[in-house]
Amino acid sequence: MANYYINAANKKSRIHKEIYGHFSEHLGRCIYEGIYVGENSEIPNVNGMRSDVVEALKEIRVPVLRWPGGCFADEYHWKDGIGPKENRKKMINTHWGGVVEDNSFGTHEFMEFCRQLGCETYVNGNVGSGTVQEMSEWVEYMTFNGVSPMADLRAKNGHPEPWKVDFFGVGNENWGCGGNMTPEYYGNLYRRYQTYVRQYNSDMMAAADDQGFDEEKKIRKIACGANVDDTEWTEGVMKTLFRHCDPRFHGNADGLSLHYYTHPEGWDIKGSATEFDEKTWYKTLAKTWYMEDLINMHGAIMDQYDPQKKLGMIVDEWGTWFTVEPGTNPGFLYQQNTMRDALVACINLNIFNKHSDRVKMACIAQMVNVLQSVLLTEGAKMVKTPTWHVFNLFKEHQDADLVESFIETTKIGEEAEYMVPNLSESASVDAKGRLHVTIGNLSVTQAENIDAHITGMEGKRVKAEILTNEMHAKNTFDAPDTVHSTTHDVKLTADGFGCVLPPCSVVHITVESSD
Repeated sequence: MANYYINAANKKSRIHKEIYGHFSEHLGRCIYEGIYVGENSEIPNVNGMRSDVVEALKEIRVPVLRWPGGCFADEYHWKDGIGPKENRKKMINTHWGGVVEDNSFGTHEFMEFCRQLGCETYVNGNVGSGTVQEMSEWVEYMTFNGVSPMADLRAKNGHPEPWKVDFFGVGNENWGCGGNMTPEYYGNLYRRYQTYVRQYNSDMMAAADDQGFDEEKKIRKIACGANVDDTEWTEGVMKTLFRHCDPRFHGNADGLSLHYYTHPEGWDIKGSATEFDEKTWYKTLAKTWYMEDLINMHGAIMDQYDPQKKLGMIVDEWGTWFTVEPGTNPGFLYQQNTMRDALVACINLNIFNKHSDRVKMACIAQMVNVLQSVLLTEGAKMVKTPTWHVFNLFKEHQDADLVESFIETTKIGEEAEYMVPNLSESASVDAKGRLHVTIGNLSVTQAENIDAHITGMEGKRVKAEILTNEMHAKNTFDAPDTVHSTTHDVKLTADGFGCVLPPCSVVHITVESSD
């Protein structure tokens, strides 16, 4: 029996919907074949975007999409991806598979895809091999509403009205593939480049003076943060951003990124996505839990410069990274997705919820056909992965208020170094007053009886939906519904609710206080 305590009246922080964000890079079959098939494809599409993919992503309420990279971003020159497709430049994708990139998916196509999804836009600019002028002109092209060379060019290319850019990343992984920079050097480059990421509308500029991450009108600027536990990078960048800076402007940034992938067997080996034993299961989950240590570690440094937490931590690359599926291009990073991935997603999302005072956005890598994808495609076929089902279970947390919660746990695992809590949880209250609870049972063998005690609200109705299966279970193109969510038995009690969680499961429980 695990006692679970929830104080629904003690609201901690808002769970920004962007925590449930996604990442799409020009990598393998993520963009081409996964998202974009072209207007003349026999696969059903709207303006070249796969209709089945759009509908599946709308179902999980994708709030924000990051593009065009990743490492690709710091070799991407945006003018190559505009204008008539037959005139667009072709290039070799040197980072990912050495294939030809024909730039048929560019700025207009990305904005059209986001329009169909109804999601916010997160554009990643080129600092590694690009110029200040190039970045400045891209922002002008996308957002300026008036007479200017770039606005005129946008109109010539078929879109007279400007788009809304919600987030702009000034470079990507500039400690590595984005230029092998030192933190101080990048910090100074960030200060220079971001100056020219203009807020062109005068009303937006006035509103953006001191509104922080929550300001809806302005472009929110994201600085490149650390790789895993590189606290020297975080310290160096934060110090540089805030040096000789009016504190009202939070270092002229709205967010600082963090990248961390779960590699159960290490960076070089990685291990199979589908063939693993129980020891590797727990090792994978233990390495996923390290995300919480990283948030605390980097958050403590950010607190020294930004104690009010105006600057968001942006975990814009996270997820599992296994060895590619046999017979596929090693540079395409295509991997299958099992119940192990589902529990990894559950742990990460619960951690992000719990730290939503600092974590303001997170983007799983990647959306389709790459790494821990929510969708896989093969020709006209598409499957929703176990990770997609977890995002579907968790979507009610978006823009809800995190509330105080604590669950009793025990340590489980097969190696002392990789023991994990048997349960992961978070709880929120939405705008309608409904309590949403997400719990993962990390054990592959033991069910857990949950006895929840709720203060701050009186439950009148309760329902639950669960995702559970054997740890290797996956969805394939021949069997697309092997893993799917179902309703689950949960009972109201005198002061909360009770239910039994089977091993290897993720559950979403909703408690309503009104009749």
